[in-house]
Amino acid sequence: MSSDSPRQPAPDATRRLRVLTVNTHKGFTALNRRFILPELREAVRSTGSDLVFLQEVLGEHERHASRLDNWPQQSQYEFLADSMWSDYAYGRNAVYPDGHHGNALLSKFPIRQYRNLDVSITGPERRGLLHCVLDVPGHAEVHAICVHLSLLESHRQLQLALLCQLLESLPDQAPVIIAGDFNDWQLRGNTTLGRRNDLHEAFERHHGRPAKTYPARWPLLRLDRIYLRNASSQRPQILGNKPWTHLSDHLPLAVDVHLPLGAAHQNP
Repeated sequence: MSSDSPRQPAPDATRRLRVLTVNTHKGFTALNRRFILPELREAVRSTGSDLVFLQEVLGEHERHASRLDNWPQQSQYEFLADSMWSDYAYGRNAVYPDGHHGNALLSKFPIRQYRNLDVSITGPERRGLLHCVLDVPGHAEVHAICVHLSLLESHRQLQLALLCQLLESLPDQAPVIIAGDFNDWQLRGNTTLGRRNDLHEAFERHHGRPAKTYPARWPLLRLDRIYLRNASSQRPQILGNKPWTHLSDHLPLAVDVHLPLGAAHQNP
């Protein structure tokens, strides 16, 4: 094909991604009364999601492993990935004597590369941004950023500034999916991100405000979000029925992400 010939996206290019985000609460019900990771895995599998953004997922915990008969032999994110998600990435944030936890991404598409950006500010609270670059058919690259921000407003604003720096470093036309637990109960962080003209939050776009997700059984606070750049959103859903209300202290969010034709990879 000559350099001046019109280029068309590959006919097998992926146009739609089903995205799910859930704070797993380390595999326990609210108030840590019961270990329910096997039930959570079945629920996550039932969504048929292409990408699953996980927060508060355990990489290792020796004390739980020694006292719980149904504790998995592998990490929680590997257990959740099972045979449905061929690729996964984990960003270790909090480390303690018994183990560690952080963010993870499960993907049905190859993860070309990933990095965990430490956005901890001060004190014992450790936070990170897990940034993955995905090989999605027909697209040069798709970026996924799994987020879990601080409980403190001043820290969140600094962490959002670091998130914006990360966004500025990415290719202008590349699709970006940002999802996770923003802990932004006063919506000041949403206002900060809303000043950018290249992002939209899926639930705010379709329903006027971010979704209420916490606490799971009586959701009052709008903590969890899905932001998109260079992509459109359809069918945003709060998974607010059983079994989800009993599987974590947060309700999961799901959305269909449509990738633009202009972002498709073009072969010479």
